[in-house]
Amino acid sequence: MPQKVDNAAESAPAESSGVKSARRAVDLIETFAANDVWLSLSDLHARTGFPRSSLHGLLRTLLEAGWLEADANTARYRLGVRALICGTAYLDRDAVVPFATEALERIREKTGFTAHFARRNGTEVVYLETRESQRSTHLVSRVGRTLPAHATALGKALLAELTHDEIEALMPSTLPALTPNTITTLEALHAEFAATRERGYAAEVEEGTLGVRCVAAVIPYRIPGTDAISCSMPIAQVTDDDARRVGELLAETTAELGQQLRRAGIR
Repeated sequence: MPQKVDNAAESAPAESSGVKSARRAVDLIETFAANDVWLSLSDLHARTGFPRSSLHGLLRTLLEAGWLEADANTARYRLGVRALICGTAYLDRDAVVPFATEALERIREKTGFTAHFARRNGTEVVYLETRESQRSTHLVSRVGRTLPAHATALGKALLAELTHDEIEALMPSTLPALTPNTITTLEALHAEFAATRERGYAAEVEEGTLGVRCVAAVIPYRIPGTDAISCSMPIAQVTDDDARRVGELLAETTAELGQQLRRAGIR
């Protein structure tokens, strides 16, 4: 009598292998995104630990699909145009972005400074839209750039939306410093969150970028808030009172924006 074949058992290894390859492909793309240089197979092997034989196949597949570009002279790779197309599609399909963009333009017009719209992703903030000041000399962000939440006014505003226990579970005990002014302890960060909640906006002075101070406020249309708007100001051009006035403007603007989003049924 013919033996009955267990199709589920036979397909399990193949499925597991496919999932592993997909995970490695994603990890490779994220490795390229985290590095601003062309990377060779040896570079990628050192950064990921993936076997060279697997890397050959993954690189060829991603290259053929347009996710990577290759420099034939150096046998190095970088992200391809498909990464930009998919990233842009995320923004195009986000219902909040058009409303936030209008708010950024009003803030830039009223203050003369650069305004940013960002979303928290774990312990980082991702910049989704920026309106640059014409007289800006310090480039703080580009769309798609990520920065540690604890080192930015945007991140402080969004982390202050969480409870003490949620923050403790999310953040590492030691925080990396971007500048000599960056807060690097949870104790000091909790004090910042208390001040943020009391005044209605977050602030930082040269914690993320030297020569720049920022204020930021959460857009209150979700609980806890996921999105915020900030204003970046050159240190030499503003006083503490100036920064306070911009912070209050942001708190007022984001409150109005939150109401607008809720009326539009955006959650």
